[in-house]
Order: sequence, then structure tokens, then C-alpha cells
Amino acid sequence: MSSEESVPAEAIADVTRDIAEVPAVEVITSSAVHLMSAAAVKCGLAEDTAEGRGADLQDLDEARKLITALAGFVTGAATVIGDHHARPLRDGLRSLQLAFREASEIPDAPGEGPGEKFTGPVR
Repeated sequence: MSSEESVPAEAIADVTRDIAEVPAVEVITSSAVHLMSAAAVKCGLAEDTAEGRGADLQDLDEARKLITALAGFVTGAATVIGDHHARPLRDGLRSLQLAFREASEIPDAPGEGPGEKFTGPVR
């Protein structure tokens, strides 16, 4: 039995209707926030918990990939979602780029940091 056959057609129709009702700007914003959250964790900015330190989750190679993807996503989406929605996303992106730069033992040259080919040099 395929996975499609195991999910009732009514459930698929319900999910499709739910997705159809969500404005594109909300999907874009939500997706950007997920990328930001993952990048923040990989930059070592996660909160400390009883299980461990947030800094122990740092993985700058992974953070670079997430920030670069976020930069392309936000830059591309900004023209269609408007400045009102794009400004906080750009601010969050810039904060992550600066956090990455601060966490890096060997700093990237200006314009060479994660996502800077989309945003320009971040200072």
C-alpha cells in the first residue's frame, strides 16, 4: 500500500484547503523565521537548557549555509512582500550575519560572509 493510499482523500483535501487560505506573505515570513531560528542555533545562540549549553550546538559551516539561503530568500521575496514585511526579515538577517562574524575565529573578508553576495557587506 502506498503512502498516498494510507491517507484518506478527505484529509488531503482539508490540508489543501487550509494551505490555499494562507496568504503568501505569511508562508514566506514563516519560512524565513524557520531559517532564522535554525541559523541562530547553528551560530551558537540557542538558550542554555538543563540538557546543555546553547553554545555547544554551534556549527558555523551549517550556519553559513542557512544564512546564505536566508539572504537569497529574503532578498528575492522583498520585492513582492513589500517593505513593511521585508524590513524585519532584513534586520533579522543582518543580526545573524553579524553574529556569525562575531562567532568566527577567522573572519571573512568584507563582502565574503554568509549571504553577503545577496546583501552586500555587513558591518
